[in-house]
Amino acid sequence: MPQPEGAELDRIRERRDQLRITYLKAPPGPPPARGIHHVALICRDVEETINFYQGLLGFPLVEMVENRDYAGSTHFFFDVGHGNLLGFFDFPGHDHPAFEETIGGLQHIALSVAKAQFDAAKRALDDQHIDYLGPDRGVEDSLYLRDPNGAGLELYNEEVGVFNGVRLIEP
Repeated sequence: MPQPEGAELDRIRERRDQLRITYLKAPPGPPPARGIHHVALICRDVEETINFYQGLLGFPLVEMVENRDYAGSTHFFFDVGHGNLLGFFDFPGHDHPAFEETIGGLQHIALSVAKAQFDAAKRALDDQHIDYLGPDRGVEDSLYLRDPNGAGLELYNEEVGVFNGVRLIEP
C-alpha cells in the first residue's frame, strides 16, 4: 500500500501531535476493566489452528466447547500467559473470504514472549519454512507472521506493559 509523503505526511504527523497533546493524559484512576479476558478470532480449521498455536508456538490449548450461539461451531482457547486467553471459533458450513486488512479488521495481535520462547519460535518457523518478517528494520525484538487463518501475529520479546523499552502501564 502506498505510504504518504511530503506535505500529506507532514499534515498526518501534525495531527498526531495535536491528538497526543489533547488526549494523552495521566489516568484519573484504575482502568474501568480488569483486562482482556479473551480475543476471539475465526478459524478455517480447528485442528490446523491447534497445531499452529499449540504445536508450533507452544501455547497450550486449555478449553474446547461448542459455541453457544451456533450449533456445531467449536469455541476453543489457548493460554497466552498473564491470565490472557486467545480464543477461536469455527463456523462449519460457512464459506469465509480470505483475510483482508481493512477498517475494523485485525492488524495484528502482539504476544509478549521471553527471549527463549522468541528464539524457539523463530527456529520452529524456520524448520517448517513458514514466512515471517523480523527481526529486522532495526527492531530486534519483534517477529511478524500470519497464522493459518491469515490473522497477523507479532511475537514481541518485551515485557507486558512496555513498548520500545518504555513502561506504559504497570503489569
